[in-house]
Amino acid sequence: MAGPVCAAAVLILNKKLSGELKNIKDSKQLTAGKREKFYGALSGRTDIVWSVALVSEKIIDKIGIDRATWLAMEKAVLKLEKKPNFLLIDGNRFSSHKLKPKIYNLIVRGDEKVFSIAAASVIAKVTRDRLMTKLSEKYAKYGFWKHKGYGTKEHFKAIRKYGISEVHRNSFLKS
Repeated sequence: MAGPVCAAAVLILNKKLSGELKNIKDSKQLTAGKREKFYGALSGRTDIVWSVALVSEKIIDKIGIDRATWLAMEKAVLKLEKKPNFLLIDGNRFSSHKLKPKIYNLIVRGDEKVFSIAAASVIAKVTRDRLMTKLSEKYAKYGFWKHKGYGTKEHFKAIRKYGISEVHRNSFLKS
C-alpha cells in the first residue's frame, strides 16, 4: 500500500555454499532477525554478486504492480557487476524490454526451491523494510516501522485518520 517495489538479482559464483547460508529460504518464512542475519552473511561474500532495484509508488500507480515488479527485476539484473548467462525468476509470469527473451526460466515458488531466488527475496525484503523504517521518520503517524507499508488494520486506521501520504500507492487505495 505504501513505498516502492523492490527486487534483487543474485549471481552465485561458487556452487559450494556452506554453513548458515544453506538455510536461506523464502524471506516471508523468516523472522526479521533471521533476514538481517542472512543479509549480513550475503553482503560479506565475494563469491555472491547481487544488486537491488526499486520502482517508486508513482510508477506502480502508472503501470501497475506486476509491470513495476518486472521493471524492478529487470533493473536489478542490469545493475549486476557480472552478467549472468541465464536467469531463474520467481513466479509464473515475467516481461522485459531489455533482457533477451530466452535467457530466463520461471519457477513458481522459486524462493522456496532455489537458493539464488531465496537469497534475492531476503535481500529485497531487508532493503525495502529498511527503507520503510527510514520513511517512518518522515511519516511517523503511519507506523511504517511496524507494518512496512503493508495493508494492516493499523495502517488502514492511520490512513482513515491522516489521509494518504505521498508514498502511498494510490492504485492500491481506490476503495
